[in-house]
Amino acid sequence: MLKAIIPAAGLGTRLLTATKEQPKEMLPLFALTKGSICIKPTIQIIFESLYKQGIREFCFIVGRGKRIIEDHFTPDYRFLDRLNSSGKVDLADELKGFYKMIEDSHIVWVNQLEPKGFGDAVLQGEFFTDDRFLVHAGDSLVVSRSNDNYIKRLIDVSKDVDATFFVKRVDDPSQYGVVILDGKSVKKVIEKPKEFVSNIAVMPIYIFEKDIFDKLKFVKPHNGEIQLTDAIQALIDDNKIVYAEYLKADEICLDIGNPKAYMEALELSYRLCMEALNDGRLS
Repeated sequence: MLKAIIPAAGLGTRLLTATKEQPKEMLPLFALTKGSICIKPTIQIIFESLYKQGIREFCFIVGRGKRIIEDHFTPDYRFLDRLNSSGKVDLADELKGFYKMIEDSHIVWVNQLEPKGFGDAVLQGEFFTDDRFLVHAGDSLVVSRSNDNYIKRLIDVSKDVDATFFVKRVDDPSQYGVVILDGKSVKKVIEKPKEFVSNIAVMPIYIFEKDIFDKLKFVKPHNGEIQLTDAIQALIDDNKIVYAEYLKADEICLDIGNPKAYMEALELSYRLCMEALNDGRLS
């Protein structure tokens, strides 16, 4: 099964002051648990989603001040005992299930010493894998009403290609990396274009072969940051096969990277939980 690299080292400056001491990846969203609604850190929801789809090896890329994420992923059974003794059995069971997933997994923590961009964060995980691997941003996740197995779909698309990732059409492409496509084949990828070239935006969930690391080592930084999109373009220039997979109509990528996006993610995650409860879909 694929290994997963989860970059979670961004500074989160657009969400200050909430992210002064708390990583943005720990900001909560709504989720379902045993027929009711709870709140969980975004990065926990991502981890649980990947775990449920068979992934058991995880490399979290964190930075200064991100120790709170590692602490959250460290089981604390004394806290479970306190919950049980105070009658909060359902909450204890939910947390126990999370701890079981952690214990069933192999988790590695890597410190990105300097905030040198998403591409550099991915590069920090080179030692972790010697085969095809998945990259899932720690501050974005896909939700859907149909609970479709989107990771399985991306894995299926990624067979016999060098890279693949999700895309969707957006109203403001200047905030994203965008692609020019020929069918599913990516012909060009541009990071946050100043002029309109495409409204098909890259979603930060990818599957790569190992040669992406070689490209990341040689791309030129922009404003001190190494862009993953530049490395993907280097693959294309080297005649590698890069595919894009559209998110389905009912699949939505929740992004908590700025106040407006986080507000929308909170509202939508709550609405989807309520719909699932009303429809009898309890997980």
